[in-house]
Amino acid sequence: MTARRRPLTAQWTTLVPLLAVVLLVLTWGRDLPGVIVALVTLVLAGAVLAAVHHAEVVAHRVGEPFGSLVLAIAVTIIEVALIVTLMADGGDKTSTLARDTVFAAVMITCNGIVGLCLMVASLRHGTAVFNPEGTGAALATVATLATLSLVLPTFTTSKPGPEFSTVQLTFAALSSLVLYGLFVATQTVRHRDYFLPITRHGEVITSEEHAEAPTARTALISLGLLGLALIGVVGLAKGVSPTIESGVEAAGLHQAVVGVIIALLVLLPETIAALRSARRDRVQTSLNLALGSAMASIGLTIPAVALASVWLSGPLVLGLGATHMVLLALTVVVASLTVVPGRATPLQGGVHLVLFAAYLELAVNP
Repeated sequence: MTARRRPLTAQWTTLVPLLAVVLLVLTWGRDLPGVIVALVTLVLAGAVLAAVHHAEVVAHRVGEPFGSLVLAIAVTIIEVALIVTLMADGGDKTSTLARDTVFAAVMITCNGIVGLCLMVASLRHGTAVFNPEGTGAALATVATLATLSLVLPTFTTSKPGPEFSTVQLTFAALSSLVLYGLFVATQTVRHRDYFLPITRHGEVITSEEHAEAPTARTALISLGLLGLALIGVVGLAKGVSPTIESGVEAAGLHQAVVGVIIALLVLLPETIAALRSARRDRVQTSLNLALGSAMASIGLTIPAVALASVWLSGPLVLGLGATHMVLLALTVVVASLTVVPGRATPLQGGVHLVLFAAYLELAVNP
């Protein structure tokens, strides 16, 4: 039975990314009728599941913490391309797109994904255990990047409104790249053990003994199919966004809801992968995925939009409003208190999920 299931899994996880890319090419830039939107949504869901499968294959081959970086960086690079494309087409009405997308990614990862993983792991295994040194370093980097890129523009005076001047934007972009590069070096080279999953007794788990690692050829094929699946996820999400926008407008909701929905779709592969790790009591891997995604979203998006602003005609608004700054500050404080003990109960998971629910509620009813 197992032998039959594996070829079946290999078949659909190979076919769906290819189908998603073909469908993306056929539907790109066109107004889609309801039947096609339903088909696109179905293929989009399949591409998400295929992306998770291939990310896990690659992660199993390269091991932790390199595996956690694969999905986070791949999703973020494609997400950045989507943001820049939409900003180039949208003009002034997309001036806050980069800010809204990055902040949505931070709240989804640091509260939504972290909360779900802590809740699942603690309910299933009693308590969720992780390495506070590595997780704390990741959280500190996320907090610094978010403050420099999303909070400071609200208070600077070189330009009117929550915008950076050219010099300030250049500094924020370079700082983001330096911090992200320094963190990746710390995670993968100098202090790799800080980011590996640990046992209930605090011992580092350096390898998974229950399954044989895939071959290099299999991992490379999965890496290529992962890229195709993610291109399909982001591109098809953009394709159905006009339908989402129409539905949001018809429901009388705030336009920020569109950004939240798109961010949720784009981050769905990481969410599923993180939850699977949490169910296996590999909470550190879940936190690597969540905080790594938040960090990559800021560390790659800000430099990209800073570079793109050279030829983009509209303004680039990065500063958060007062409400979102309060949520960001509360998230950092709560996450710090969660990380310090290295253990979490369902209470900590519930607190993060309530913060995420508050963010969603304020997006719907600002």
